[in-house]
Amino acid sequence: MKILVTGGLGFIGSHTTVELQNKGYEVIIIDDLSNSTEKVLDGIVAITGKRPTFEKLDLKEKSKVEDFFKRHQDIVGVIHFAASKAVGESVEKPLLYYENNIGTLVYLLKELSQKNNSSFIFSSSCTVYGQADKMPITESAPVKAAESPYGNTKQMGEEIIRDTCKVTPGINAIALRYFNPMGAHPSAEIGELPIGVPQNLVPFITQTGIGLREQLSVFGGDYPTTDGTCIRDYIHVVDLAKAHVVALERLLNGKNSENYEVFNVGTGTGSTVLEVIKSFERVSGKKLNYKIVDRRPGDITSAYADTTKANKVLGWKAESTLDEAMKSAWLWEQKVRK
Repeated sequence: MKILVTGGLGFIGSHTTVELQNKGYEVIIIDDLSNSTEKVLDGIVAITGKRPTFEKLDLKEKSKVEDFFKRHQDIVGVIHFAASKAVGESVEKPLLYYENNIGTLVYLLKELSQKNNSSFIFSSSCTVYGQADKMPITESAPVKAAESPYGNTKQMGEEIIRDTCKVTPGINAIALRYFNPMGAHPSAEIGELPIGVPQNLVPFITQTGIGLREQLSVFGGDYPTTDGTCIRDYIHVVDLAKAHVVALERLLNGKNSENYEVFNVGTGTGSTVLEVIKSFERVSGKKLNYKIVDRRPGDITSAYADTTKANKVLGWKAESTLDEAMKSAWLWEQKVRK
């Protein structure tokens, strides 16, 4: 079965490609290489023994998207990762985020709506909940006004998919609302390798630990938490990748109860920024140079998942601990800086 993975050379996309190929799927990757590199293909081959088909393509170019689907009419499922994903950057460049995250989704759904049957997995985010009223967050928690344009694109993306599924019986979709992915493949063949300054906490920690960054800024030390820093739910990227395969197979096997479903994907455990730093110090044996600075616009105090629905309905559960995920991230960092 042929599966399209958009943004498949990115952090989560590459790990999901590995899990798909391990299960015997034929994978086609589309990526514009704006935040990734073709070298990731070598890592995928090293792990799976198979090279996925790759096309460099900018999904903002509608005519090229149309041409792609004409040439690949046997695609049965799409896992859509391709999007800009930094909260801070989205506050500074909202139009870039709306064009890249919304326009491309519309073009993909237009193509899929012309097929008799297609399965669509959307890379959503816990940002749709904003600052939830209570923890842990269930899927029935209200979707609140977004704190950032990035969060807004995920809310709008879900609404667009839901509205499309209502009138397009051929499309079956699942939105996976994931929390904070981290780590790397245990082989250290692929991992998180942001171009430029990292926008996520863990690669900034590991880059500081290895000496690439002088100091880590911890945004806010006065939040109403145990140590004053923000709380997030950090999930190992391999666990997250496996959730995408499980969700896709739910659709391919016709096990979905509705043609649009939503699942939280996290560990169910919240960790403060300082606890994540302590995890790094434990697994690396190094002290990290960090400084607590002012809060950052768009950040919320706390977000961690209630994963009951994913555990029971999907039959999926996160398996790795924070330290295990951190250790894999540190091994990857050491390998790529050699």
